[in-house]
Amino acid sequence: MPSANLQNESASFNWFKYASPQAFFPLAGAIAPWFAAFAAVLFVVGLYIGFFVAPTDAQQGESYRIIFIHVPAAWMSMVIYLAMAFWAGIGLAFNTRLSGMMASALAPTGAWFTFIALWTGALWGRPTWGTWWVWDARLTSELLLLFLYFGFMALQAAIDDPRRADKAGAVLALVGVINIPIIYFSVQWWNTLHQGSSVSLKSAPTMAATMFTGMMVMVFACWAYAIAAALWRVRCIILERELRTDWVRAYLGKQT
Repeated sequence: MPSANLQNESASFNWFKYASPQAFFPLAGAIAPWFAAFAAVLFVVGLYIGFFVAPTDAQQGESYRIIFIHVPAAWMSMVIYLAMAFWAGIGLAFNTRLSGMMASALAPTGAWFTFIALWTGALWGRPTWGTWWVWDARLTSELLLLFLYFGFMALQAAIDDPRRADKAGAVLALVGVINIPIIYFSVQWWNTLHQGSSVSLKSAPTMAATMFTGMMVMVFACWAYAIAAALWRVRCIILERELRTDWVRAYLGKQT
């Protein structure tokens, strides 16, 4: 009865055990380096394609190449916020410790990608639009996203009790989710200076195949980097919050 044995083994393997910080800590430490290495390789490949292989744009010339950094960073700024709000909401609903830690671990990386998106957007906007910044719907809502990240981190830092800090941050994160569709659909809802999306799930890409390949490689690189950074950061948060537990003391004792 090999099939029955396999079913029993899979049923006995409980993934929910990794909801415990103690169980998740070694798992995060084991897989984070793999994602970091994956990100490094993809960043090299993606930047090479974007800056040396992809053809020059007929309208924007060489300045368009900033999109290989700008667009993946902008996408990740929204995706990470949704992931942060998801974990914060899970922690708020089920009072799970690790969920709040994951939300806290994601926030700095999301803020970093948002800053990169705004900064590279300004560098792109100067030669393309003739200005560094306009109070465009897309730009303004993206700037608001950066403030939401900063507000989330500042609110958690201002509250001494980690559990209360997680709950307060969760409320702010969930309220801020409304800004994500505003960012994404702003170029469709309003007459904005920002150009429309070159990549859509409903239609084929409007860019050359080489450009699209370089773009997607950079997206996957950003994904891998974000996962590695969050896993390493959540390990630090776990050690800080579980410092008085026996298993953390034993772990730190082995390190010294």
